Amino acid sequence: MVASLEMTLQILVYFLVVLIHVLSIAAYTNSVDAAALKSLMNYWYGPSDWNGEDPCGSRWEGVGCRDSRVISITLSSIRLKGQLYEDVRGLSELETLDLSYNKDLTGSLPQSIGRLTKLSNLILVGCGFSGRIPESIGDLRRLAFLSLNSNRFTGRIPATIGYLTELHWLDLSDNQIEGNIPVSNGSNPGLDMLVNTKRFHFGKNQLSGEIPARLFHSNMTLTHLLVENNKFTRVIPDTLGFVQTMKMLDMSRNDFNTSDFPSWIPSLQSLTTLVMEKTGLQGSVPASLFSLHQLQTVFLRNNKLNGSLEIESTYSNQLQLIDVQNNLIESFTQKPGYRFQIMLKGNPFCNNGGEGTETYCIETQQNETYLTPLQNCLAIECSSNQAVGDLIFRAPAFLNLGNITTYETLEKSLMLFFQERQLPVESVSLHNPTIDSDDNYLVIHLQVFPSSQDSFNATGVAGIGFVLSNQIFMPPSSFGLYGFISDGYKYLAETFTGSKISSSTGVIIGATFGGSVLAILALTIGIYAFRQKKRAEDAAKRSDPFASWDSNKHSGAVPQLTGARFFSFEELKKWTNNFSETNDIGCGGYGKVYRGTLPNGELVAIKRALQGSAQGAREFKSEIELLSRIHHKNVVGLAGFCFYRAEQMLVYEYIPNGTLKDRLSGKTGIRLDWMRRLNIAIGAARGLQYLHDLVSPPIIHRDIKSNNILLDGNLNAKVADFGLSRFLGEKGHITTQVKGTMGYMDPEYYMTNQFTEKSDVFSFGVVLLEIVTGKVPIDKGRYIVKEVKDAMDMTKDLYNLHEILDPAVRSGATPRSLEEFVVLALKCVEERGVNRPKMSEVVKQIENIMEIERLNPYADYASTSATYEGSNKGLNHPYTESLFVYSEA
Repeated sequence: MVASLEMTLQILVYFLVVLIHVLSIAAYTNSVDAAALKSLMNYWYGPSDWNGEDPCGSRWEGVGCRDSRVISITLSSIRLKGQLYEDVRGLSELETLDLSYNKDLTGSLPQSIGRLTKLSNLILVGCGFSGRIPESIGDLRRLAFLSLNSNRFTGRIPATIGYLTELHWLDLSDNQIEGNIPVSNGSNPGLDMLVNTKRFHFGKNQLSGEIPARLFHSNMTLTHLLVENNKFTRVIPDTLGFVQTMKMLDMSRNDFNTSDFPSWIPSLQSLTTLVMEKTGLQGSVPASLFSLHQLQTVFLRNNKLNGSLEIESTYSNQLQLIDVQNNLIESFTQKPGYRFQIMLKGNPFCNNGGEGTETYCIETQQNETYLTPLQNCLAIECSSNQAVGDLIFRAPAFLNLGNITTYETLEKSLMLFFQERQLPVESVSLHNPTIDSDDNYLVIHLQVFPSSQDSFNATGVAGIGFVLSNQIFMPPSSFGLYGFISDGYKYLAETFTGSKISSSTGVIIGATFGGSVLAILALTIGIYAFRQKKRAEDAAKRSDPFASWDSNKHSGAVPQLTGARFFSFEELKKWTNNFSETNDIGCGGYGKVYRGTLPNGELVAIKRALQGSAQGAREFKSEIELLSRIHHKNVVGLAGFCFYRAEQMLVYEYIPNGTLKDRLSGKTGIRLDWMRRLNIAIGAARGLQYLHDLVSPPIIHRDIKSNNILLDGNLNAKVADFGLSRFLGEKGHITTQVKGTMGYMDPEYYMTNQFTEKSDVFSFGVVLLEIVTGKVPIDKGRYIVKEVKDAMDMTKDLYNLHEILDPAVRSGATPRSLEEFVVLALKCVEERGVNRPKMSEVVKQIENIMEIERLNPYADYASTSATYEGSNKGLNHPYTESLFVYSEA
């Protein structure tokens, strides 16, 4: 009996230990990592299975952990929406970040990405990221795999990438990146320092200038250089001949000078694929090229190659395709037994009707509809719940799209690969192979069907996306280099379910261990159930914060959001100390603004609408819809919102240094010199350019003025107040009732009621005149635009504007920079919109003006260049006017 009692007590103690472990599991993940993940979760919308307080202990989908630290996030193809904010810097042990194929992940890549110093894989293929690639990317010294392709990145390639000495894979293709390829010069880094990198993928961008000869040298281990579809000029550097490891070279569709076929190409003994379409090549193709023993594919179409096409008998056994269509080749020495395809259509040889023309001068086979049969499952069972996307082969070694055996080989190769990787794939199907008319890429639609379940879970989908985006799958050699673009997996929202504790567990344990343990378990389950219910209620609020939205009362349909965080009324009430007067920092026609302090110590500005204000409802809806979509250093950031019964509140980042109008007026005690004014001008211009050019659809601000340009702690500009803003329609204009602020309003808009991006440019031109003169646009019958135009005389010093220019500007500026600044402003305020520049052109011109003053247009200048005259005590807060001024013509 005693032994039985002791055994029962031991079992009870064991159960309690297990129970304590379960209850303490929330402490399993490192607290900083957990906070960073929860912060990211608040900014991401869409399918997820991130349930429970503890990411590692609760095994959040796509989150990998080791020793309580988060080391990987792999969430590809699951239709995430939102942005990647600075909070990601908290994941200091992160080694892999893969968010590929979530096209609604937008905004810029944060500078804080450089804080993830243990990152080895950064994979953001096929997302919607935009803006410049941050220079801080060069701080990721352990990075081996960097794939930022198929986004909307702009600006230049950061030279700091040259510091990534462990990098093996660099893919920046299919973006809007411009400028030169950076190389080192003794003091600055460059891509020539990447001696261990195997692949440079830069195709389909706007890179320009000459490909630098210093980029290539004999120490490099480069195997793939892809620079197709750019704007490179001058000559193809012969230093490429030093890179004896080169396997695939694609320089197609650039603007190189006409030149003879490069003599160094036949020396590349490892070459498998050569693509030099439309590169200005002339002369004859050396016969020795085809003797390279690993050569498979040669694309030389659309050049000026001439003479005779000679193929030596020692040609490569690997050779599968020679395409020299649309050149000036006059003859072809034919030999029997070629096992590869030769395409000569569009050459003089094909016009003589002689021997071989019927074989080598035929039309390229047209695209055919094709569908591989489903294996391992019936078609009816595999009719839905499929992961889909496109396999894009950049230089296939065949152009005959009707060869069914070729696709079956690829299909079997895929299936075998998925099985070897233990991915939950029942069957794959390939169909509709097409040749892209612009790039000559082979595109094949891929369907992947789940095994042993109705649908994929997030791990399965992410695994498929990961192995394809990382090029882990190696296709048959005839297909060559490929890329993959996923269409996402729409069934994830239905298949993701959080794990729940089974109620039957309590019954079994209670029956086994007696009433006391049952009571403990019941209490535990009760607490757990209460917490789960509370979480469920919070989740419901967050998933549908507009459940009480009235379309009649609140100015239209429910706001359509893409990433704004929902705050509860109780949270904002707490963070503002019950909206106390001490936190009241401004007011306007919309309502009041309060300073709030988040739990992490961050300051925010909370804009609280007047209850029942129709104007407030319109502005609330407009601002939340627009600002939830955008994230840019020169646009005021929306931290979140609250919609609670009659309450409408917007939560912004806290901007401490007032409005541009206040700083120019001198009311604040800060005197802006010319250098700081230029920095403010470039910041505001970039913010407006971002809205016009990099947001889809574009956003028209409709109320640009110095009151709506805020200045942060370093006096950098941020465009604010989107209450009147609208998305630009397909017609290129917005037909609307005239609204805005007198003095800044486009006269063409005033006359036609049609607002375009050029209307914003006009308003910005007025702001530029304010910056250079220090005068308000309209004052006692004086209009700044007319005043400057009347006084302007380009034959005189400073264009005869001495009396109009602000003395603080006139005393510290180079005359040429002032003159060009005024000319730019007047171009912006041309009577007709068609004569005004685009904001992208305005940005470039201000950058040029800054370079005249020997300023770096890409640096953020410290506030020391502003001269402080007296104390700031008692100044108006920036939110008093900047978020509220609302005028109608």
